[in-house]
Amino acid sequence: MRMRKSSIAAISVAAALTLAACSGEDPTTPEESSTGGDSTPTAGAPLTIAKPDGAIATESNNPWVGDSSGLKLGYINAILEPLGHVNTVDPTAEVTPWLAKDISWNDDWTQVTLVPQDGVTWSDGEAFDVEDIAFTFQLFLDYPELDTAAMGLTGVENTGESVVLTFDAPMFVKQDKVLHKLIVPEHVWKDVADPATETFLEPVGTGPYVMDSFSTQSVELTARDDYWGGELAVPTLYYVSYNDNTALTTALATGDADWAQAFIPNVQSAYLDKDPDHNKYWAPAGLAADVMYMNLSEKPFDDVAFRTAVNMVVDRAKHAEIAREGGVPELTSVTGLPTPVGDSYISSDYVGQTYAVDVEGARGVLEDAGYTWDGSDMLVDPDGETVTFELQVPQGWNDYVTGISLIADSVAALGVTATVNTPDVDTWWNDKSIGDFDAILHWTDGGVTPYDMYKSMLSGEWLVPFGEPANNNFGRFDNAEVTAALNDFANAQDDAARQSALDVVEQVFVDEVPVIPVGTRPSIGEYNTRNYVGWPSDEDPYADINPTVAAASLILTRLEQAS
Repeated sequence: MRMRKSSIAAISVAAALTLAACSGEDPTTPEESSTGGDSTPTAGAPLTIAKPDGAIATESNNPWVGDSSGLKLGYINAILEPLGHVNTVDPTAEVTPWLAKDISWNDDWTQVTLVPQDGVTWSDGEAFDVEDIAFTFQLFLDYPELDTAAMGLTGVENTGESVVLTFDAPMFVKQDKVLHKLIVPEHVWKDVADPATETFLEPVGTGPYVMDSFSTQSVELTARDDYWGGELAVPTLYYVSYNDNTALTTALATGDADWAQAFIPNVQSAYLDKDPDHNKYWAPAGLAADVMYMNLSEKPFDDVAFRTAVNMVVDRAKHAEIAREGGVPELTSVTGLPTPVGDSYISSDYVGQTYAVDVEGARGVLEDAGYTWDGSDMLVDPDGETVTFELQVPQGWNDYVTGISLIADSVAALGVTATVNTPDVDTWWNDKSIGDFDAILHWTDGGVTPYDMYKSMLSGEWLVPFGEPANNNFGRFDNAEVTAALNDFANAQDDAARQSALDVVEQVFVDEVPVIPVGTRPSIGEYNTRNYVGWPSDEDPYADINPTVAAASLILTRLEQAS
């Protein structure tokens, strides 16, 4: 049962959070900012975790449906927990067992045996056991739409002491996708009619925190005093949704927000210099990118010549310098792989080949494909129609808004009019899911190899018709050769075979331009050490710093009171 604070003080805090966000002001936590004043750590201070998404219209704590409030704000990762933690920022690190105390893969990675952790209880007092693990994974067999990672699960066997999961292909490249699945209580979910639409409004979890209150701008979680993982340093979590990146940056700089995964323009002066002793910014390199997805079924992006021309005029250096304010490295390889982390995966055909703005070359590609220009130098396609398209990203996502504005400026050199549209987050999320767009700026998945990045953009396993919700491959790229090569990569038993498969993927990626890579996407995070220490960092990269992913439960249990 969700706990509710009955004190007038607590109700006043929640009201202040809501009113501040509704009025466009920055929501604040009960604690005053410590920046610019007394830097003595406050014992028992709450921790405010922030996003720049504006009001969250509807509460849903479904751990698998991508547009649920629990996943968007990330608080579900403090309530529910995974089987184990795979360190996606340090591929050399060992897996940290969590709800499974023992995780054993067979030799070809097609089967894993999971032994449940001892002494774990759900937040309603029920014991956690092997049945809960088996039940959760059986849901992915019974309701394939819940398996947003396309694991290829084929069997779930409950031996009474362990759960054996069997897959149709090796999980070498998907180990994190399996082990990071959040486990739900069988005794709560067994009576749910449709898990895909269940809102889970009274969430029961094994995690370190329980939900205390929800509003459209903020969520309050309280630490469990019976948590199986031990005593928690932080007693209260506030998950706050600010109106935009600017408001979030202000909150982080003043100490009103403590932890976020957000783009901050001029991060040094706007954030780090405000409290150089405590404000921290960590952006470990990763195999992920920001890309422009295009509707590949309609003009103008159904033509590979047009996509190629646009790819040739996008200015990645400007994107890194202006849209990302120098906070991330420039994307340079024509394979879309970030460097140097991706250097060892670049096909020999593309080693040293980098992006460069080439307007004349792009116009030549268009001319050879039958495009012309009218008297106003507007691009006209082979059917005699003027070429225009619309770019969409959510309002308030300042770096993405700037990013698509730069792309619009770039294609103007080709005689193309690109309009910029910035709907609210919920509208954009729906439009990109069902494919109701010309072009959007979006991120790729990331992982310990390029597999996740390329698969999220290109795999036929993600392919659904326009009008139906997609979890990836939003442009609906359909190429059986690429899908087969990605499967070959996943099934390969040695590095040479993996690279051979990757060579096929990279060639199609370069030649057909199914998406347009725009910028690198390291795992970015901001936090402060005024009240709590023990955060991941270059010195101790034990987890992804993003508070909206499964690693959040690991980080929250590692934090300690600052001395």
